[in-house]
Amino acid sequence: MTHPIIGRRRFIACAGAGLGAMLISPQLVLAAAQTERRFVFIIQRGAADGLNIVVPYGDPAYARLRGDLAIDPASATRLDGMFALHPSLKQTAAMFAAKQALFVHAAASPYRDRSHFDGQNVLETGGTQPYQTRDGWLNRLTGMLPPVHGDSAIAIAATVPQALRGGVEVSSYAPSALPQPSDDLMMRVGQLYANDAQFHPAWSAALGARDLAEGTGARQDPASLGHLTASFLTKPAGPRIAMLETSGWDTHSGQNNRLAGQLKALDTLLASLRDGLGPVWAQTTVLVATEFGRTAAANGTGGTDHGTGSVAWVLGGGVRGGRVVADWPGLANNQLYQNRDLRPTTGLDALIAGVAGEALSLDPDHVARVLFPQAGGGRPVTGLVTA
Repeated sequence: MTHPIIGRRRFIACAGAGLGAMLISPQLVLAAAQTERRFVFIIQRGAADGLNIVVPYGDPAYARLRGDLAIDPASATRLDGMFALHPSLKQTAAMFAAKQALFVHAAASPYRDRSHFDGQNVLETGGTQPYQTRDGWLNRLTGMLPPVHGDSAIAIAATVPQALRGGVEVSSYAPSALPQPSDDLMMRVGQLYANDAQFHPAWSAALGARDLAEGTGARQDPASLGHLTASFLTKPAGPRIAMLETSGWDTHSGQNNRLAGQLKALDTLLASLRDGLGPVWAQTTVLVATEFGRTAAANGTGGTDHGTGSVAWVLGGGVRGGRVVADWPGLANNQLYQNRDLRPTTGLDALIAGVAGEALSLDPDHVARVLFPQAGGGRPVTGLVTA
């Protein structure tokens, strides 16, 4: 079981290591990677507004629906004759120009109601309805990698997210805001648990992850988190799959300033991850997705409400980037989903299966069957990553 209830003594062991997070597997530092490819999933919790991230300025209905919330294409980075990128995404724009980033617009999971909790559950488990599946698609993907002695995946989070929970052992790590403990304290705690069959492995796991993160100066700001993730992924004995969580995308009011801040932070994280990976960036694929989008029209409080279709991001050195992939449904009143939302034309399950399969040199059709068994055998979206 990858996410057991952690007793007080085990929590103290992890806190004593200065981690401030749970570390689930005692074999982390013993992993012998069998693939040089890496895959990173970043979830945007709160329903990110795809229409103001990758702006369909070429659709005449966009400016009318958004009013004061509409992004001026003159201030944005034009991606083509139809779409522009939010001005806060300067590093992402540079990756797009280098053909290391692309966007898939009008994308959504099978979920069609507008609850954050249910939508995130569907996105993370890979089911077609909430709580249909207990484990997560990213855990199932980890199980498809060649077997190793240790963990192949890590969550840069205080606990293991739903997408990574399941039968395959994974780890969780988050920087601590507490001061680093002294060497004397570390030695004493180690002696305390040396003969404890239950808690000594947890202590060893904490030390292992601490050693892998050593020298990163890990903090909880976006640049540090990107660099920390890269430090795990570049270690010869480190994991090859990682997941990060971002929150705060629920922009019911004051959206323009809030979204700009959110995007600047994510842009910084992605650039730090790229820079930290160095040459390994060429073998890394990053997928960014949210549980659903936001309404096509602005509301009366300077924001947008829960919607349906949004935009997914695919970045990395092996991405066939420099393009926006979209079967654009249009924003005219008769083109909207339920007369209010961007209508989805691409399934996130098909996108995830195709991108993850190509990223890790796995057969995308087989990945689709394993990750999304309830999806009915839809064809994966392929051709986005160099196989």
